[in-house]
Amino acid sequence: MNIIVCVKQVIDPEAPPSIFKIDAATNKAEMHGVPPVIDPYGEFAVEAALKIKETNSGKITIISLGAKMSREVVKKPLAMGADELILLEDEAYANGDSWSTATALAAAIQKVGEYDLILCGREASDTNAGQTGPGIAEILGLPCVTIVRKIEIKDGTARVEKVTSDGFDIIESPIPALMTISNEIGEPRYPTIKGIMAAKKIEPVIWKPADISIEPSKVGAAGQRTALRKLFQPVHEGKCEFAEGDSAEEAAANLAHKLREAKLL
Repeated sequence: MNIIVCVKQVIDPEAPPSIFKIDAATNKAEMHGVPPVIDPYGEFAVEAALKIKETNSGKITIISLGAKMSREVVKKPLAMGADELILLEDEAYANGDSWSTATALAAAIQKVGEYDLILCGREASDTNAGQTGPGIAEILGLPCVTIVRKIEIKDGTARVEKVTSDGFDIIESPIPALMTISNEIGEPRYPTIKGIMAAKKIEPVIWKPADISIEPSKVGAAGQRTALRKLFQPVHEGKCEFAEGDSAEEAAANLAHKLREAKLL
């Protein structure tokens, strides 16, 4: 089995909201003092690939897209057990939307050539859009199953459990296919010391737009098809009003009156 897993470097979703700052002029989020991480759902996709490899053998290739990516961060899938890392790393890839990102990743996958499965996280924690994986499948003309919690490969067919609102559906898909992985797949394994040391020795392959035969105008900010109108932090305000009285009984009666006025009783 040749498996390609697309992962993304993101702002740590566990960081406290107070650290985030929004630049109103550029509609960009800024955060200082907290290192980036691999998107959590991307780690679930890596875990899914490793489970398939354990039962079917094969090779896992990681592809990540961005500009000035941290090697320590993007090498984590290698430390977990993946075999190869390809970075689409260039300023031309920066600030894209789901479509321009999917376009670049699809071009890179076409260059890789041999694959049986493409796995992505169900959504990225910085946008929660869930569009890049299905976009890649559309561009490559592949079957696509989203929000997957289990994958079994047998006789050239993938038997998949897809999470639904009231349980799961069982779907059989021919391969090659693309699947987006949810957290129900199982907790991602921790990199071992041996895996971390092995990952340090693996140099990533770097591909610029020209290396995947694509015009810079079709990727990143230049190739996006959506426009972000406003990025902002929601303001949560609370108001407290005391029900007063000269005695506990009077305060309770005043409270009941206010609750009736608010139509809570």
